[in-house]
Order: sequence, then C-alpha cells, then structure tokens
Amino acid sequence: MFEFEVGYIGLFITCFLAATVLPVASEVFFGGMLALGYDPILSLLVATAGNTFGGWLNYGIGYVGKPEWLIKIGASREAIEKWHLKINQYGVWLALLSWLPFVGDVIGVALGFFRTNIFLTFLFIAIGKFIRYAAIVLVYFYFK
Repeated sequence: MFEFEVGYIGLFITCFLAATVLPVASEVFFGGMLALGYDPILSLLVATAGNTFGGWLNYGIGYVGKPEWLIKIGASREAIEKWHLKINQYGVWLALLSWLPFVGDVIGVALGFFRTNIFLTFLFIAIGKFIRYAAIVLVYFYFK
C-alpha cells in the first residue's frame, strides 16, 4: 500500500511542476500510472489537483507582477498590450486553455497580471486541466 500512495504523491508533484515553466511531461507520467494499473479515477483527480494548483500558482505570480518586471525580462510594451487586449476580449474563458503546452503558463500569468475574476479563473483552470487528463484516460482505455 505504501508504494501505491507514493505513486500518487509523485503524480501530484509531477503534474504541479508541469503546470509551471519547468519542462515536465506530466502526460507521460500519468499514462505510465494508468499502464501500471493505478486507479484511473483517483489518478485523474490527483493529476487534475496537482496541475490545477500549478495553474493557480501561475495566476498568483501574475497577480503580484508589475509591468516593469516584464519589461526587465525582455517583454515589449506592445506584447504586454497585446495580451491585455486578449484578456479583455476573452476574459476568464482563456483559463480553459491553461493546460496547453508552452502558452498555457503564459495564459495563467496574464490572467493574474490583468486581475481577472479570481473565482471564475480558478474554476476554469480546474475545468480545463480536468478535461485534459480525462481525455488521456479515455484515449488510454480506448486503445488498451
């Protein structure tokens, strides 16, 4: 039973880190757990939770951010304005896409930076992450 629990802790940590700027492929780890016979529902919930908390961290980083910081790391005022327009146009709905590789982290940070509704943003981040991992479960069992 101890190894079983350690696997879920590893899944949570891997999925959390994958939601940050670190290059971690949580889908591979998640699929491996399914292949090893871990409970698919519990794995889905743990992966979603870890990845969601990572997405919320991105939002928090953006929330405390300042335009000067972005400019210091090389972002142009035009790029900042472009993201501001996207956030104004699509709002919290962008949070559903926070699971996307590369751009998903930026979406989360931008949502925090431009102070979107925290409750709806967090909810949509969680929904987007859940859908991604649920799709992996469905594909895994379809091809199994």
